[in-house]
Amino acid sequence: MLLALPATAQQTITISLPDGHSSIQADIYGSGDRGLVLAHGGRFGKESWAPQANLFAQKGFTVLAVQFRGDKKNPDGSTSAEGPDEDNAADVLAAVQYLHSKGMRNVSAIGASLGGDAVGDADAQSNPGEFDRVVFLGSEGGSHPEKLTGRKLFLVSRDDTSGDGPRLPGIQAHFAHAPQPKKLVIVNGSAHAQYLFGTDEGPRVLNEIVKFITQQ
Repeated sequence: MLLALPATAQQTITISLPDGHSSIQADIYGSGDRGLVLAHGGRFGKESWAPQANLFAQKGFTVLAVQFRGDKKNPDGSTSAEGPDEDNAADVLAAVQYLHSKGMRNVSAIGASLGGDAVGDADAQSNPGEFDRVVFLGSEGGSHPEKLTGRKLFLVSRDDTSGDGPRLPGIQAHFAHAPQPKKLVIVNGSAHAQYLFGTDEGPRVLNEIVKFITQQ
């Protein structure tokens, strides 16, 4: 599905943060009237979202793939997200508010792993209406699931495991505490978060996300 669609124009922008001293970078795709923020996992960077961001832009979204202010580039070219959780959440919230300032009729967010925690914590501290929908990919969705707003999609592979054990029980517990409307999708395999896109379950995962963010 991704190969069938032409890439949209993409550029990197700088977003000033409310403290007046800090800023973040984000890759912006598309020019639709709906906004979408993408928050990467701990071993990824903003560029990792390019295939999915192009598809979302083709679906009518203005997409911002955020680079967290604490991200570090490793010698092998990979990225490590090393900033405090509260900074990551603030970066997501700043990106959401930036899109609102550009006249988006609504703004949603997708977060993978650590990025999902940042999306959830940002949503939990946001003003009413700032988040339309949130997607948590291999993530519990932050520390306060009971404060999440809007529509929610939790998506995880059944055998996804961290050093602390299986991730599914924690995700199910947070899902249980999140208010409606909400949906939990469990796919086969053990791939974690953004790694799911490169597996046999990748097309299903992407289709579930596209259906969720575009449905009326």
